[in-house]
Amino acid sequence: MKQIAILGCGGMGKGHANAIASGSGNPIWAGIPGVPEGKLHETDSDVDKVLSLAGVYDIDPACQAWAAQRGYHVYGSYEEILDDPKVDIVLIATPNHLHREEAIAAMRAGKHVLCEKPVMLNSAEMEEIMAVSRETGKVFYPRQNRRWDEDFRIVEKICADGMVGKVFNIECRVQGSRGIPGDWRGKREFGGGMMLDWGVHLLDRLLVMVPEKVSYVFCDLTHITNPEVDDGFKMHLTFESGLTAVMEVGTCHFAALPLWFVAGDKGTTVIQDWSCKGQVIQLKSWEDKDAVPILAGAGLTKTMAPRQDSSTAVLPLPQVQFDNNELYLNLVDAIDGNAEPIVTMDQALRVLRLMEAAVKSAETHQVVRFEQ
Repeated sequence: MKQIAILGCGGMGKGHANAIASGSGNPIWAGIPGVPEGKLHETDSDVDKVLSLAGVYDIDPACQAWAAQRGYHVYGSYEEILDDPKVDIVLIATPNHLHREEAIAAMRAGKHVLCEKPVMLNSAEMEEIMAVSRETGKVFYPRQNRRWDEDFRIVEKICADGMVGKVFNIECRVQGSRGIPGDWRGKREFGGGMMLDWGVHLLDRLLVMVPEKVSYVFCDLTHITNPEVDDGFKMHLTFESGLTAVMEVGTCHFAALPLWFVAGDKGTTVIQDWSCKGQVIQLKSWEDKDAVPILAGAGLTKTMAPRQDSSTAVLPLPQVQFDNNELYLNLVDAIDGNAEPIVTMDQALRVLRLMEAAVKSAETHQVVRFEQ
């Protein structure tokens, strides 16, 4: 049984504390302001067999009080966590700019680290973390939890199984309408902005799903609601095979485009939102040549006329089975030397480098070569 202490008990830290204390593994948002009681997420788990909550620490007295009210052990400082011989793992859930210093301190104190994303602000910091991990022999595990989102697992299966043929374009969009939250995420000094907040997730999943080098990146950052950090971006990536991808995040969209749009030479997949409403449209035959022209605006078109029902099939999205708690269980196995990490430091470094290339593209208004 590994003892884990949580550093930072804001929104994410509270979820982690509830999850680990209950043994569910998945963040549970009960008792956190703004989360409806009907939106709790619990699953059967073996996490309680391998992880136990040692306690929490936050610089905010209100967060400390929240933890104490729930019966969690409350540390008086981060130093107390590092000095506690019972603590095996530190879960870092603090603002982004603090991750580097806190992770290094934990590893040099003999603790393994599970770190919220983005694990570091840039690739240079990540390279330093990797060196300290090698020096100390301690596991540094990036918490890229959205690899376990159902919508992603569905798209991953569709691509892997060839349900839409050879995929030539993947688009993923996360669009909201409230701007950046009015906290540290809107401040440059704290590592704010949507590239570091959501971009790290979208790119991590894309690079896992597409086992190719990225040849080119072109990106635009937006500052519609926040002049200090990006409140959104649109990124176009070209892989070495010619496959393209569009990753987009926006916080000033009052109507959202589909969460996923995947195009292959034998079909198309659309997933509308996180509820996983969507469908797979499969091509039965290209031999549907007798299209009847349709009126498109002020003119006729045969090219864009809809296909006859006989040449396509509309299928439901496939079901996927996976363990939401795999990340936590794999963390413990990796620490014990029984498995390789599913989310690796090298993968985190590659994502950070790709985000840096995207920012360079946005600053120069040019396509940037990446892994060539």
